[in-house]
This record gives sequence, C-alpha cells and structure tokens, in this order.
Amino acid sequence: MKKQLKNIMITVFFLALATAVAFALFYMVSNDNSANIAIVYVLALILISRYTTGFWYGLGSAIVCVACVNFLFTYPYFKLNFTLTGYPVTFLAMLAITLVTSATTSAMTKQAEQLKQREKELAEAEKERMRANLLRAVSHDIRTPLTSIIVASDSYTEHPDQYSRDEVETLFSQISEDAQWLLHMVENLLSVTRIDAGGGDSATKKSGVVKSMEPVEEIVEEAVSRVKKRIVGAGIAVKLPEEFVMIPVDPLLIEQVLINLLENAIVHGKGEKPIELTVVYEENMVAFHVRDYGIGIEESRIQGIMNGTYAAGEYSTEQRKGMGVGLSICKTIVDAHGGTFEALGHREGSEFIVAIPRREQEA
Repeated sequence: MKKQLKNIMITVFFLALATAVAFALFYMVSNDNSANIAIVYVLALILISRYTTGFWYGLGSAIVCVACVNFLFTYPYFKLNFTLTGYPVTFLAMLAITLVTSATTSAMTKQAEQLKQREKELAEAEKERMRANLLRAVSHDIRTPLTSIIVASDSYTEHPDQYSRDEVETLFSQISEDAQWLLHMVENLLSVTRIDAGGGDSATKKSGVVKSMEPVEEIVEEAVSRVKKRIVGAGIAVKLPEEFVMIPVDPLLIEQVLINLLENAIVHGKGEKPIELTVVYEENMVAFHVRDYGIGIEESRIQGIMNGTYAAGEYSTEQRKGMGVGLSICKTIVDAHGGTFEALGHREGSEFIVAIPRREQEA
C-alpha cells in the first residue's frame, strides 16, 4: 500500500509539473506551441516511468497526457476534439510514442531492480561462502588444541605418579599454551560476529561494521602492544609516517587484523629478523604492510590459506594451527571495510598488505 501511494504521488507530481510548464509555454511564449507542449508531456512520461514501478502508471499517464494536450492546449480549448485536420494522426502518434517510451522505461526499471536483487543475492552468497570457509578452517584448527588438552590432562589424571616435577610443569605449560590459543580463537570469532551484529545508524554502519574516525597511530600502537604482551620478546619494527591521519573504521576489528598478521608472522614465519609493520599513506587508502623474514609461504598456497580452503594434507598440524582461521578472519574484516587484502611472497619471507579507504565510501 505504501509503495502504491508513493507511485501515485510521483505520477501526480510529474503530471502537475508538466501541465504547469505547458501553461507557461502556452501563455508566455506562443499559443501555437502544441509541439513543444507535447514534448514536455513526453518528458514527464519518461520521468514517471523511470521513478514508478509497474507498467500501468506510465500507460495511464500517457492517456492523461494526450487528453490534456487536446483539451487544454488545442483549439477549441477546453473541449475534446480529434476531428480537426491532422490532429487524429498527431495525437495517435504521440500516444504511440508515449506508450512505447513508458513500456521501455518500465522494462528498464524492472531490469534495474532485478540486477539489484541479483547483486544482493551474490553478496549474501559471498557472505555464506566466507562463513563456510571460516567453519572449515575452525574445524581443522580447533580440534588439535582440544585433543592435546584432553590427552595431557587425562594422562596426568590417570597416572599422576608416573610424571616427574619437570614433566608435570611441561605438561601444564602445554595445556596453558593450548588454552591460550583457544581463547585467541574465540576472540577472532567474536570479531567476526561484530560485523553482523554491530549497531549504529545507517550513516556510520556499512556491511554491518560500525565505523568511526580513528587515528592510524593509535590503532597500530594498540595492536603492537597487545602482541608484545602475548608473545614476550616479540621483535616488531614499526614504521609510521609523520603525518597525522584518521580513517573510518571499527578500531577493534582493524586491531584484530593487525594482531593476527603480526602473530602469524612471528609464530609461523620463524624468522630471526624483527617483523616489519610499515604504514603507507596513499591518496585514497591507508596501507598496512606486515613483512616477515622467515620460511615464507608458497604463492600457489597463499589464496587457499587466506580463504581457509587449504587441503588437510598441505601443512603439518603445527603449521596449519591458527593460520588459516586468522587470515580468513582478516580477509572478512577487511572486505567489510571496503578494503583490500593481499599476500605476497619474497625471497626472504612473506608480506601481507591491508589497504583501508581513507574516506567513507558511498553506499
């Protein structure tokens, strides 16, 4: 009902506007101005067909337009008369043109709506694909620490006298490490839920992300600080431009991206040199480069790791642990911000580049 009322209001508005313009042409320019008046009504029909949904609004308006030209602006005025020489052909031609225009623009509007619906379906399909990849990655990664915790705790519970003090400390250190990793996994998964469950109004919320203008320097500082608390002695070299820049982001999510990349570089890169976190200010983007000098990742496997679609036999349990989930979540978060996520290999290791728009993108 609301949609029909909107269509009726649009139709009445454009018909009234066309009639007002036609009267202006008729009285201010020349009484013998029926061709220009007909063009005004044709333009109104095009606009009506463009901004209303359905064929009937354009069809009804076409009949009204022909009647208005004949009744208001053709001699004898304020009478319907199609018998004058030339008028039947003129008005029938005008009616045919307006009907074709109405049908064409209505079809274009319908096609545009279908394309919009198709894009929405594709976006939903992509979201479901990302969720499936995340679940696949989680199924690979979360089983290992849980199994390790269960085996270690059961072994000690069933045979406590078989372990020396050093062995017990090693056992519980392993349990603590796996439990910490599981906690980190939960933090990652909670980060993804923020994308779908974020509040806020439409001006600040895009793709489920609540954005605010945040200083790049503070985001980097917080991410590096949290990584160093988790991994004591982690070597991270930060390079920031002197310029003060703010970007529209959910700071917790972008911090999580940087934390994942830094921890992956430290844990899986296994390099001796410090990890480099370099921020580059481009014209429309802010790029975060995380570069390690370790074992690197084969380019043929990078995309599979980022999407969480690597085969179970491609990596050892320790290599795979956390890497696929972390990178899948990074990609999901960056995509939700309208940014790009890229992975590169170099001769001494690997590099991950996250680029975030410097300005809020139009919907």
